[in-house]
Amino acid sequence: MTFKNIFNAACNLVGDKLKHRQMNELNGPDSCFTLGKKNISQVGIDLIVSFESVELKAYDDGVGVWTIGIGTTVYPNGIKVKNGDICTLEQAKSYFKYDLAHFENTVNKSVTVPLAQNQFDALVSLTYNIGSGAFKNSTLLKKLNLGDYRGAADQFLLWNKAGGKVLQGLVRRRTVERELFIKN
Repeated sequence: MTFKNIFNAACNLVGDKLKHRQMNELNGPDSCFTLGKKNISQVGIDLIVSFESVELKAYDDGVGVWTIGIGTTVYPNGIKVKNGDICTLEQAKSYFKYDLAHFENTVNKSVTVPLAQNQFDALVSLTYNIGSGAFKNSTLLKKLNLGDYRGAADQFLLWNKAGGKVLQGLVRRRTVERELFIKN
């Protein structure tokens, strides 16, 4: 649904007498959803950090992906993290900020339906963990963009494997993300 569709629907509801101020209220911070660019809230950041440890020395994530900082796998300059890499806490925080902006952008550009803040936060957390490509090609995104919010929520639980094996940490993370996504 585009901004124009929502604007037209709102105009129809009030007999074409919708004022600019009223439209801004529909799209304001107190609205149940906003259109356009969203940013992750502190709730979303806390969720990601609760599942990502802070590691100042690169480590293999268990399936051959070298990771550093707070879940960073690719540095802001595009170079992949490799064995032997180290960083400071300040660098880890900087990489995290860059990664968040990247995954916020992925969700903002990929989702075509209105999202509440909690839904956006859950999607950014998921995308932070599975990657932009996996999110863009997911059944979850397809269902969501068709307006099937419940079907999309149920898809979170399927992203519980790494290297073909179900991992309890991913089961827990997906459960928490799904609960956040469906929270009223």
